[in-house]
Amino acid sequence: MKKQLILIFTAALCSLNVSSQAYFAYIKNGEKAYAAKDYKTAIEELTKVIDAKADHDKAWNLRGLSFEETNSMDRAVLDLKKATELEPKNAQYHFDLGRVLYKTGKLDESASAYGLAAENDKKMTSAYEQKAIVLIELKKFQEAVAATDGAIGTNKTSNLYYIKGVAQDSLMDFQNASNSFNRAVFYDSKNVKAHLGAAFTFSKLKDYEKSMTSLDKALALDANNIEALLVRVEINKEQNNSTKAIDDLTKIISLNPELPKYFAMRGEVYLKMSQHPNAIADYSKAIQLKSDDYMLYYQRAKAYEIALDYKSAIKDYESIKKYAPYDGTALKMLDEAKKRLYDLNKESNNPKLTILEPKLSASGELQVPKGTEKVKIKAKINDESNIEFIKVNGTDAFFDKDSLNPAFTFEINSADKEVSVSAFDVYQNGETFTYKVKETEVKAPEIKLMAPYASDNGMVYLDVESPTLYIEGVLSDESLIGKIMIDGTVASFATEELNPKFSANITIANKDNFKVYAEDIYGNSIEKTFTINRENIAILADNPMGKTWVVFIENADYKNFASLDGPTKDVTMMKSAFAKYKINNIVHKSNMTKSQLEKFFSIELRDLVRSNQVNSILVWYAGHGKFINETGYWVPVDAKRDEEFTYFNINNLKAAMQSYSKYITHTLVITDACESGPSFYQAMRSTPKEKNCNDWQATKFKSSQVFSSAGYELAVDNSQFTKTFAGTLAANPNSCIPIETIVNKVSSAVEKSGASQKPKFGKIAGLEDEDGTFFFIKK
Repeated sequence: MKKQLILIFTAALCSLNVSSQAYFAYIKNGEKAYAAKDYKTAIEELTKVIDAKADHDKAWNLRGLSFEETNSMDRAVLDLKKATELEPKNAQYHFDLGRVLYKTGKLDESASAYGLAAENDKKMTSAYEQKAIVLIELKKFQEAVAATDGAIGTNKTSNLYYIKGVAQDSLMDFQNASNSFNRAVFYDSKNVKAHLGAAFTFSKLKDYEKSMTSLDKALALDANNIEALLVRVEINKEQNNSTKAIDDLTKIISLNPELPKYFAMRGEVYLKMSQHPNAIADYSKAIQLKSDDYMLYYQRAKAYEIALDYKSAIKDYESIKKYAPYDGTALKMLDEAKKRLYDLNKESNNPKLTILEPKLSASGELQVPKGTEKVKIKAKINDESNIEFIKVNGTDAFFDKDSLNPAFTFEINSADKEVSVSAFDVYQNGETFTYKVKETEVKAPEIKLMAPYASDNGMVYLDVESPTLYIEGVLSDESLIGKIMIDGTVASFATEELNPKFSANITIANKDNFKVYAEDIYGNSIEKTFTINRENIAILADNPMGKTWVVFIENADYKNFASLDGPTKDVTMMKSAFAKYKINNIVHKSNMTKSQLEKFFSIELRDLVRSNQVNSILVWYAGHGKFINETGYWVPVDAKRDEEFTYFNINNLKAAMQSYSKYITHTLVITDACESGPSFYQAMRSTPKEKNCNDWQATKFKSSQVFSSAGYELAVDNSQFTKTFAGTLAANPNSCIPIETIVNKVSSAVEKSGASQKPKFGKIAGLEDEDGTFFFIKK
């Protein structure tokens, strides 16, 4: 039995030794981790110590400090309190607890903890200091003074006297406070805060000379000390040394240019010096830095009022209403300023009305788009004073009453014949304006390019490679044109002309399109995009025929004659054939009326030829034709049967072409409808002699030729004439082919088909011809 007890005791002792060795290792690891700022590891190791030995006060304290470093303040407080409970005489434990309690805002408990630290270690000056600081924050100034006295008896330090001086100053015991600050300076002449405290208390005691001496010492130690400069500002203000105060504030602002309060302080000094512009500038800068501080507006408003700028003052008072709507003083000052402004600005001029949109007519009428039920009108009242009310046809209009020269909108019915607008300002000066209502057209302008020519799908073919392009065109509209822009360039045009021509030079380098924008005087607008095609540049470069155009007139959809499929097929066939040849541009007109034919040949084609400097032109007509009294006619789509007057006499074509033949070297008219008639052409007496492509005279000398089918009846859908013409072009193996070769081939084919009369080929009577000819040059 005795042996057994010995064995049990030995085992327990061994176990205790092992456990003791373990927590010694943990505490050592914890201390090492804390020193290395590895607080997570420190907490883990110290927790092991506490688990092994719950009364280990050092482990509780050190873990509490680790929690403090990781910002786990509540856990830090618990651990540090536990350490003080286990070791209540340890002053450092109480000091650590006081510090963490202060951080958590538990000021009363913090002061008590610092007090216990001081009680347990009378020489721990920092405990007295911290307790006094906390008591000052608690506004327990007398207790703070007592706390510092308790330490001063044992250890006199500059900081203790400084803290005591702060507490006494807070008690407004300025004489004793100045003594304490001077003692602080005695124990440490480099204590800037003590010099500042002394300066401040001396200023309160009206001893400005001593105050300035203390400030000079503080600034000698720290030239940029803001607190010292601010105290000196206040002393200089008190002694009416405003210029010196401005100097110090300017230095403070240079050190803190983003803080609005210093601009406001300097503004106040400028205001006292009656330097109103400088004061307003400083307040404005402060507002710029902090636009929601209503006191800044308040200060600037006062400056404006002193400068008699009541309008600006009122704006600032209005801002105060926005940021501090319940500030009674500001509201009262706002009302007073408004009254002063009202009396100062009283005038007797009537308001003036300006209609902004839509534009008024030359006779002063309101122009509204036709067919619009409701029309919005934008207007503006101009007056020296604020406007009291605006009425439109007796109904109040909405506008900003606080705005000078307010803009406003109102609606009218397009059916209204007249609109009446009345406006009165705050001084009851009034005027009524009456406008008649005029309906305007609503169609957008139509854009047509003349040079360079644009196809119906907006394709523009260039003739030369150039970084710039001259553009010429014409606009069609019911109204005058207000604006024409081409890729941002303002085009030239006659503003007082209907359907004006326009022109402009634009840059097209690296561009594949350009936009033309047009707007009439009523705001109806259009923007059209034109695509740039540079393929013709190579074609024109070595074409002896020069710039060559083909004009197709395709009439198929008749009102009073049989409709045709043939013209559409023929034009498609000819376009395909011409694709192999150097044709710079193809103008394709479909289903033209008599008036359209007359206008096109007499005006439109003339302008196109002239503007685009066309050298050779082929006009091809496909559609019904008539041959009456030795005269050939093309049948417009609106022609009436048996009414010769409704047909297009091709002699009119000749007359029209005479007006621009001087611009053209080669003219060829092909009519696959009927004979042209002897008045239109001079017939060849023999088979036409085929010209040689190498004959330079044939390309350089003028030619005016016509080739027509021989029938006297209406067109049919299957034209041997066109089929052979296209086939000859397609089968040609040579680099070029003259019209005479094609004429011979077509005439032969038509004769073999059994037609009673051969096609006719000759020169156009009345047009200049120098025995040149029309060549088709292959690409």
